[in-house]
Formats: sequence, C-alpha cells, structure tokens
Amino acid sequence: MITIKPKKGNLLIAEPSIIGDVSFNRSIVLLADYTTDGSIGFILNKPLDYTIKDLIPELDAHFKVYNGGPVEHDNLYFIHKVPELIPDSIEISLGIYWGGDFNVVADLIANKEIEEKDIRFFLGYSGWDSNQLDEELNVNSWVVTENVYQKDIIEKDYESFWKEKMLEFGGEYSIWSNAPENPSYN
Repeated sequence: MITIKPKKGNLLIAEPSIIGDVSFNRSIVLLADYTTDGSIGFILNKPLDYTIKDLIPELDAHFKVYNGGPVEHDNLYFIHKVPELIPDSIEISLGIYWGGDFNVVADLIANKEIEEKDIRFFLGYSGWDSNQLDEELNVNSWVVTENVYQKDIIEKDYESFWKEKMLEFGGEYSIWSNAPENPSYN
C-alpha cells in the first residue's frame, strides 16, 4: 500500500498485520502532532464503557469517552471543532483542535452550549518517541492517509470506520474488512 508521509492532522490506519496488538488492532489514529522529537495521536474508534459523567459526576452529560491510546491512560484529553468557544485550543489541522480550558468546557457542557458532535473525549493518548513511528511505518504497521473528513472526523461512526477504510483501500484489504477481529474466533 502506498502511503503519504505523515504529518499533523493525518490519519494512521492500522494494517491488518498488527493483529494481536492489544492497543492498536483495527485502530484509526488522528495524528495531533508529528515532529522529529516524536508524535502524538488519539485512537478515534475505540470507545470505552464510560461517559464523561462517569468520570466527572458533576457533568450531567453522557458524551462517550474513547481509549485514546496506551500512554497516560489516567488522564483525560479532548479534541473539538469549536475553538471560538474554548480558549487555549491548539489547532491540529482542518478545523480540528486539541485541548483548551477544561473549566470552560465543563461550563459549556453544563449549559448545553456544546454537543457531543462538537467534541470527543479520550482517556490516554498514543505516543511515539523520535523515529519510532517512522520505524513502524517502515515495517508496514500503518497506512497514512489524508483526513478527508476534516473537522467532521469527530462525528464519524466508530463501529464501521476501520472496515470502511479497508474496503476503500480495496485489493487484499477488502478481504480483511469482513474477517473477525480475532482470527481464532473463525
């Protein structure tokens, strides 16, 4: 599979060959940062059995929380598409922002001024040291693609996302789209 050079805002699509990797099997990661010092991203399609209310009981909202990756799994992160409402946000690209003032986010949720389609929460993140992601790309662990969904990536249906990408890639990837997540279940 020909992939593009990774950059901030791209998507990393897990190759079917990384079956057995508990953290990244069938993952789609949004690269929030990519530099020579390392990379940071958030897994977009691994929801947890928590809502934001489960983690912060004073917030009366049932926004899903996702597994962002295996690093700092006890910290809450978020991406969003409403920088005009959340100060101190950092633009990833294409209208997607990372972080910002969480007290403002809590107030926006409490006042119902922000909806789940505007924000996605993660426990943990995906991180790679300098050159680590490049090494994984060299052994074909990931396919790098443009984020054609732009800021609407936040609303993307997580359940079928990886399968959709496999079908989109075609060829041998199409076969993997219908394979069970754990081949021993076949």
